[in-house]
Amino acid sequence: MIIVIGKAIAKTGCEAEVLEHSLAHVARSRAEDGCIDHTVSVDQENRQLFRFVEYWRDQDALLTHFAVPESRQFIASLTPLLAAAPDMRLYNAETIEL
Repeated sequence: MIIVIGKAIAKTGCEAEVLEHSLAHVARSRAEDGCIDHTVSVDQENRQLFRFVEYWRDQDALLTHFAVPESRQFIASLTPLLAAAPDMRLYNAETIEL
């Protein structure tokens, strides 16, 4: 399983638009083959900070997600609304049964 942890900081006054784009992207991504879960949340201490958490079946599913035109359009529409470049980290994880 691949886990993606990301964050983006909205420019002042752009928070609602960043949330709107992000929620649409999350909903679309959840319908993709190989997406286990995909979420966005707004930090409660800093309303300009958006956190993304994604779980993908494998690297192929994630790479397919990155190649979808709507994923590229999401980044293109979000970039001018952000105060800095978004940060994204990818992790290869195994499920551990307790």
